[in-house]
Amino acid sequence: MKIELQNISKHFGSTIALDQINLTLKENRIYGLLGNNGAGKSTLLNIITNRIYPTEGQVLADGESIFENDRALGNIFLMGEQNYYPEDMRVNKAFQAAEIFYPHFDMPKALELSRQFGLNTKKKISNLSTGYASIFRLVLALSVNTPILLLDEPVLGLDAQHRDLFYRLLLEKYAESPCTILLSTHIIQEAANLLEHVLILHNGRLLKDMPVEELLRGAYTVSGPAVLVDQYLLGKEALSVQSLGGLKSATLQQGNGLPRPVEGLQFAPATLQDYFISLMREEEESC
Repeated sequence: MKIELQNISKHFGSTIALDQINLTLKENRIYGLLGNNGAGKSTLLNIITNRIYPTEGQVLADGESIFENDRALGNIFLMGEQNYYPEDMRVNKAFQAAEIFYPHFDMPKALELSRQFGLNTKKKISNLSTGYASIFRLVLALSVNTPILLLDEPVLGLDAQHRDLFYRLLLEKYAESPCTILLSTHIIQEAANLLEHVLILHNGRLLKDMPVEELLRGAYTVSGPAVLVDQYLLGKEALSVQSLGGLKSATLQQGNGLPRPVEGLQFAPATLQDYFISLMREEEESC
């Protein structure tokens, strides 16, 4: 299933949450949705799932509008921070309810994932800790088997061990049964190795929409004594520059691969997090 957003804008009073967003989620890819707080990420995900309506534009699933389209919406699952099950419902009963709404829900898998995460399926949802409430929603997301899986900050409240387990299980799911995954996260460094394609939002606008490999091509960091970095940057355009005491580092995107060694300076390929931070700093400075 392919999802298309055409000229999507969303206004909340005088606030423009999304501004003319055009993008396509192609089949069987893992996308990263990146942006600072207030960038419009959750609003975008809620519009895709028809939980809120856009002020302008439309969302298409395989060419059909998703507006009040139960057939199309049944193929999309959003894991967000909110719990849509009754608070007094037990976890195992919620799994049974999910079987009704999602015909491909895998109950044996949900129970096995619960065991791996240490989730007590006999507990009431309202009695789950913050971390286990997130795990409950993760188990649902990993078991529904919809063609489109949207994950909004899925690892919030999880400890390092459970975050690592989630990432491994998500890759296993994708390898066994490919689908389109859109992962919205602030923890970029942890998720970077999973992502094939990134969408970067800033103040409701789509800044970047491209494969990770293409985005980072030629991007690198240089660091060292400030005077040497300044000399190196002469005639070059840096994405961002940071100073700490007598040291300085900069992120650039020029050429292919790392530049030739320069005595006193250190060079390293830019990570997705490096690039994102540099891009955000550049946008804020230009405002």
